[in-house]
Amino acid sequence: MTILDKIKEGFPSEEFTIADGFDDAIIGLNEFNMTIVYSISKCIHILVAQGIDEGEAVEDLYHNTINKYIGEKTPIWVNDLF
Repeated sequence: MTILDKIKEGFPSEEFTIADGFDDAIIGLNEFNMTIVYSISKCIHILVAQGIDEGEAVEDLYHNTINKYIGEKTPIWVNDLF
C-alpha cells in the first residue's frame, strides 16, 4: 500500500490534487489544507529512472510542475536535496 493509498483511506471524502507519475515521491499530507506533500529528490529520482538526464529532470520538474499553481490544493514540494 502506497502513502497515497493510506492518505485516501484515512480521508475517504477528500479530493486531492496529485502530480501524475510521482505517487512514489509522496511523503505525507498537510492536514491544514489537505494538500499532498512531495519529496523533490524522489521526483528527480523517478525522472532519472525513466532515462531523463538529471539536469534536465531538475529543470523540467521546476518549470512544468513545482512552479505551477493549480488552485488551493496545489501540492507542497519539499526541497530535500541537501
